[in-house]
Amino acid sequence: MAQTKPKAAQFYGVSGNGTAGQVLISDGNGGMSWGANTENVTVSWNTPTGQSLTYTQPNPQSSTGAPSSSFPSTTFTATKSGEEISGTATIAGLPTGITATQSLSGTGVDNVLTVTLAGSFPGGDYLNTNLTLSGLTILLPLTVSYLVVAGGGGGSWGGGGAGGLRTSYGSTTGGGGSAEATLTLAVATQYSVTVGGPGGAGNGSSSNGGNGSNSIFYNITSTGGGGGGPQGAGQPGGSGGGTANSLAAGGAATSSPVQGYKGGDGNNNAGSGGGGAGDEGAQASGNNGGNGGVGLDVGINGSSAFYAGGGGGGNRDGNSAGSGGSGGGGDSSSSYSANNAQSGSNNTGGGGGGASYNNSGSWNSGAAGGSGIVILRYPNTYTISGLSGSTTTSGNYKITTFTAGTGNIQFN
Repeated sequence: MAQTKPKAAQFYGVSGNGTAGQVLISDGNGGMSWGANTENVTVSWNTPTGQSLTYTQPNPQSSTGAPSSSFPSTTFTATKSGEEISGTATIAGLPTGITATQSLSGTGVDNVLTVTLAGSFPGGDYLNTNLTLSGLTILLPLTVSYLVVAGGGGGSWGGGGAGGLRTSYGSTTGGGGSAEATLTLAVATQYSVTVGGPGGAGNGSSSNGGNGSNSIFYNITSTGGGGGGPQGAGQPGGSGGGTANSLAAGGAATSSPVQGYKGGDGNNNAGSGGGGAGDEGAQASGNNGGNGGVGLDVGINGSSAFYAGGGGGGNRDGNSAGSGGSGGGGDSSSSYSANNAQSGSNNTGGGGGGASYNNSGSWNSGAAGGSGIVILRYPNTYTISGLSGSTTTSGNYKITTFTAGTGNIQFN
């Protein structure tokens, strides 16, 4: 609050009020009137407050000058450790005649707001002046955790390989590597999203299962799962497809970085399981189909959930069918007559189950893989627009899940 310094004046016997910055002045004949203060005044500052920011002391902390003369440039800064400041502050408590200009330096986390005070000295003292800032937007950094799972490969006789799995959430990504780094992104910027589709079924006797399609978020690409082999090698992919009726190795997990495991090796009698994000597909045992490799448990959406299990390998002559791996892998057909190989579960990237065969030369078909998924976890101060997805909130985070389509998104 301004504290005016009266000249040698008497306040009694005077009616009426002066305006801001005026004092009572004697006319030398006993009369008193309000007039302009011509003595120097002082303006000093406390450290500003508001919005839990960290402020520097205004510099210079105190200035003296004649009323209405030019006020010296005085600056202070505000920061928020680990967060980003945006917008324009409303500043309460400025003395009369002093104005403020603002600028932001740096982008993203730990940027700096600089406020410069200038104008003219007020008509009276303002000592230990308190300034309070409000109206700024304070944002947590836009750090995004992701799960990107590609479409699973289709089964033939060997089980289909799971779609490649890449994640920055938790401790492990597909193929046994350490979880990848989270992404620090920019607001109002377009980022691509694609949810990979499944690979088609092979007929068991002569055609491979189809490879799944890639899933993408920004610069993260997960590779479609490899299709299961008929009477030969499985296909390479995010996780490799299982072999069948061959001594060849299972389909390799060929992506870089590694996103899954290879398919099961052949044993010349039945179909092996497709690889999963968490383990290799199992080799067929005798006439029994091999089980698909297990997927990976990624709790990015707030609960335990497995993704990217390999498809089970097909049996021979009514023996045991290979089971799909946890994470959406499809079971193989239980017998030729049943023709009931299961597809990989949609939005898990699971591999499709393999076909059955009997010694009379009869086959049925394998099953298609499951479609992929993209899940993003980010601070709840942001929203996503663009490609349609479903969004939930968990504590300080939002989780947006994309189950189909391709397009762009942006954070606002």
